[in-house]
Parts: sequence; structure tokens; C-alpha cells
Amino acid sequence: MSRINTNVQSLIAQRVLGMNNKALSTSLERLSTGLRINRGKDDPAGLIASEVLRSEIKAIGAAIGNAERADQVVNIAEGGLGEISNLLTELQGLVTSSANSAGLSKEEKEANQLQIDSILQTIDRISSATSFQGQKLLNGNFDYQVSGVAAGVTDFRINGAKFESGSLTVNVLVTQSAQQAGLFLSMGGTSIDLSAGTSFTIEVTGSLGSRELTFTSGTTLVEIAGAINTFKEVTGVEATASAAATGLTMISSSFGTDEFVTVKIVDSGAIGSANSIGIYTFTDDDFTTVLASSLQAFDASASQQGVRDKGQDLGATINGISATATGKTARINTDFLDVQLTLGTSAAQTLGAVAAGGAFTITGGGADFQLASKVDIAGKVSIGIFDVATRKLGTSDLGFLDDLASGKQFNVVSASNLTGAQKVITEAINQISSLRGRLGAFQSNTIGATIRSLGVTLENVVAAESTIRDADFAKETAGLTRNQILVAASTNVLGLANQNPQTVLQLLG
Repeated sequence: MSRINTNVQSLIAQRVLGMNNKALSTSLERLSTGLRINRGKDDPAGLIASEVLRSEIKAIGAAIGNAERADQVVNIAEGGLGEISNLLTELQGLVTSSANSAGLSKEEKEANQLQIDSILQTIDRISSATSFQGQKLLNGNFDYQVSGVAAGVTDFRINGAKFESGSLTVNVLVTQSAQQAGLFLSMGGTSIDLSAGTSFTIEVTGSLGSRELTFTSGTTLVEIAGAINTFKEVTGVEATASAAATGLTMISSSFGTDEFVTVKIVDSGAIGSANSIGIYTFTDDDFTTVLASSLQAFDASASQQGVRDKGQDLGATINGISATATGKTARINTDFLDVQLTLGTSAAQTLGAVAAGGAFTITGGGADFQLASKVDIAGKVSIGIFDVATRKLGTSDLGFLDDLASGKQFNVVSASNLTGAQKVITEAINQISSLRGRLGAFQSNTIGATIRSLGVTLENVVAAESTIRDADFAKETAGLTRNQILVAASTNVLGLANQNPQTVLQLLG
């Protein structure tokens, strides 16, 4: 059947040519952009998935940048702390040198004090000058702000805290009292009464060392206590005469299971054989009550071998988490709260809550770093950097570093308490070392592991996004060649279809 008005073959050829041109255009677009999906119609589901993955890639990249920035901040803080650590070491040497009082002139001590004052001023200057982009790092700017500190809390240190509400209350519940080690020596009178030609010799041992002391008949208990206390810095044991002046209470200077008191009777001097005379221990949770059944006579073999009593660490929970404790100091370290606090003696020995409203409330502060791609409390890391000024290094019990300055209680010129000065410096060194260790662990374990983990995640997410969205050049090149051939063929066929009606003219002669 031959028609002129309607060329169906041409229409078919035109439609196929249009389809082939469109396929060719798509191949050219994919090869020129490198993307399989350039608009939603290319693959609606794939577009949605790839856009979500692209968002994750951007967030992961930002998190890696945050971690690297956090590492830079900590590096600068570590630099300042390292110099302070060196200065504290110099300070320790100056105090030790100044203790050699017989070998130093007054002028030399004053020169040492000038150096100490200079070191203290330098520490304060480093504390106030160490900064990152103008933001101070060691002056307490990144320490936590607190309010409502209970009377039972003598010292505290907040190393990290994460909370989304306006504040976080730290609740402390004492479950086991902190105790010193202690023994009671019942002497049967206000002074010792010995047989003629004998003496009373005891060996007192504590966590710091031991001393052997000998007393003659007639020595009062107050004098014995004074002699024992002369060596308390050596032994770690203190003695007091009882209120009734018939016995001695001997206790460790500090609290905790690391403390102990041992009394060994080297020579009893036949002090007496009354049933009440001898060595007693105290009840576990009450240092004012002697345990009657614990009596060991002075001439008993147990007393001659040494009677020993150990202290007891504080038992506590902090915000429901069982705390690790040493003496009167308790600490928890979780992802959301890392806090260490020291209780006063009364609070550490009273079971129950330290205060009804909590030990204290954290109201803000700290250095917050966003180390995860998702912005929420789980992806945030918070770390506290306390003020390292001299007025803050030390404890309320021992004193603070600025007490070594001229005119203060621990200055080396007066040499009134260089033992106390050394204890303060040692505590300051421990605090700075602890902070440096904590920051180092943060860099190594938290930041380092985060960067490595995010790097692997980024690789995998980019690979997944590429699989969905990127063009396969081998496949698209093959498709381009095919579509070029089809377009050429369709163009030729369209030409033939358009010529076909001319054959009708032959019927007209």
C-alpha cells in the first residue's frame, strides 16, 4: 500500500532517531561530568542516597578538621605545662639546697629566695600568657565553674563533664568510712612503772619508716607521745596521751589502706601484768572505741613480733557510679563525668549523702571539642584544664605554691617549714604531671583514635557515594559508541523513509 500524505515509516524513523539522540546526549553528559546521576530523573532513589552520603562526607571531613584543631590546642597547652614542670623541678632543688642551713649564709638564702620569687612569677606569667588564637588555655578559662560546694568537700578537681541541661549536680554517697591506722597502748597510769634496772623499748613503724625508742621508769605518757611525734615525719605515725592519761593513741598521719601502724615491743621492762595493760586495736568504724577482745599483753609473743593495724579507704558512689578511692579522695572517670574530690574527715566518716543538695553543681566551663560527624552529646568530648597559677597549685591541707614567696609561711629565708614547702612543691609537680598525662592520653587515645577512625569511615562513605553516583567510563564509552552508530543508522533510515513516497510518482507515468 502506497501513500503520500502519511509516511508512517518516516515517523517511525524519526521516533527512533529521537530516542537514539537522547541516549547519545545522556552518554555525552555522563562522560563530560563524570557522574552517572546528574539530575533526579537519572535515578531518583540513587540521588537521595548519594545526597545523604555527600552530607555525611562533609560532616566527617569537618570532624577530622575539628580533631586536628583540638590536637593543636592541646599541643600549645602542653608546651606551657612542660615549661612549668621544669620550673617546679628547679624550685624543688632550691628548697632542698636552702634546707642546708648550716652551710648557707643569710645572703645565699636570700639569693635563693629571689630565684624562687622569680620562678613563681614566671609560672604565673606562663599561666596567663599561653593561648590559642587569643584564647587563654592555662588560666582557668577552660576549667569548670561550680556552685554550692558542700562544707564536707575540702578539694575537688573536674577533669571532664558533659551535660546538655544548664547544670550538672554531683551527688556523693559515702558507703564506707575512711579510717586511719591506729593502735592504743594501755600503760596502767600516767607514767610507766618499770622494774629496777630495766627500760621500756618499742619499735614504731608507719608507712614512711620506723624508729626504735627507749624509755625509763617514771617517763610520763605525755613525754612518750612527744618523743614519738618528734619522728612523725619519718614514720608517718602520731601519738597522743589519752584523756585519762593512762594510755597512748598511735595513729597514722594519713588515711587509707596504704597507711599502717605497727608497734613492736622490743623490751617490755616488766611494765606490769594487769589484765588491761597491753596493745589494743580500735573498732573498724570508730576511732574512739577500743576493741577489748584485741588485747595483746606487752610481754606476749604477738606484741614482741609486732601488732599491726591498717587504715581504710573511703567507699563512695558519685552520681550512682562506684568510685575508686585512696584515703579520703574518691574519683570516677566515665565518658560523661570525670571528677575527683577529697572529703573532710567528718564527711569521710559519716555514711550517707555528703549533702542533701549534692556535693556541688557544675554550671558550665570546660573545653568542648566536636569529634564526631553527628552533633550530639555522644559526639562531644569535654576536658577541663585547671588554672595552673601558683595560688592554685597545691591543696588546702598542705598549702599552695604561692606560700613559698617572700614573706609567706614557706619562704626559705626564715626556714621555718621547709618540709611543708617541699610537700607543696611535690603536690604541685604531681598535679602538673597528672594534667600533662591526661592531656597526653587525650591526644593519643581520643584524638588520635578519632582521626584514624574517621579517616577509615570517610574512605568507605566516599566509596559508597562514588559507586552510586559516579559514571563507569568503560560502560559509558561503550554506550557512546553504540549510540553514535545507532544515530548514524537512524539518520540514514530516515533518509530512505523520506524517499520512499517518490516511488508513487512512477504510477503516474
